[in-house]
Amino acid sequence: MAAKQILFEACVDSLESSIAAQEGGADRLELCADLLEGGITPSAGTIDLVCRKLNIPVMVMIRPRGGDFCYSNYEFEEMKRDIELAKQYNISGIVFGILNEDGTIDKERTKELIQLSRPLKITFHRAFDMTRDPFEALKDLIDLDVERVLTSGQEVSAYKGMKLIEELVMKGKDKIIIMPGGGINENNAAEIVKCSNVKEIHGSARVKKENGMIATSAELIRKIKEAING
Repeated sequence: MAAKQILFEACVDSLESSIAAQEGGADRLELCADLLEGGITPSAGTIDLVCRKLNIPVMVMIRPRGGDFCYSNYEFEEMKRDIELAKQYNISGIVFGILNEDGTIDKERTKELIQLSRPLKITFHRAFDMTRDPFEALKDLIDLDVERVLTSGQEVSAYKGMKLIEELVMKGKDKIIIMPGGGINENNAAEIVKCSNVKEIHGSARVKKENGMIATSAELIRKIKEAING
């Protein structure tokens, strides 16, 4: 029996990059805006066009601003409204992360956003990497029925965080998907997958174009896919 293929999720912030990601063989998209800020909520127009033109699953980032992940009541209201608007389109899931000031998961608000997002799937993004105790945070997310957590293993890159990612995979077992992200490229993706025993991996696969713009590269995605799946 053939080995199960590793899923590659491409992080994109435009229609052009979304199309390139699909052409390169990405299995799923995380759609956001402004990757220089780590990704924020994309416009309704971008969500609409991406869902119309692509045929792979689309996860939509809900993040009202860059910076930390402790949000005011007004920002929380924005997040809830953005989820309601995003659900009008043919998306597969919602991506968000929300913390308390002490570095724990804001369970009350997370639960409210999850309930609002259903029946869509939930990814808790790299706010996880700012938590004070990753195993406490993982348990909270499992208890909240979050499907997936995106993490660099609380390091600057998933490559450097491989040990913690492996431990999270073992702790999460079949209760939650651990998806490495951060600094993923064609040179390190295979080692990260092998060492941490993950089933999914996340990357932006971005390159600088001749005009100076930075965009997702279909060719780079093909190289990463080949590295992790042969």
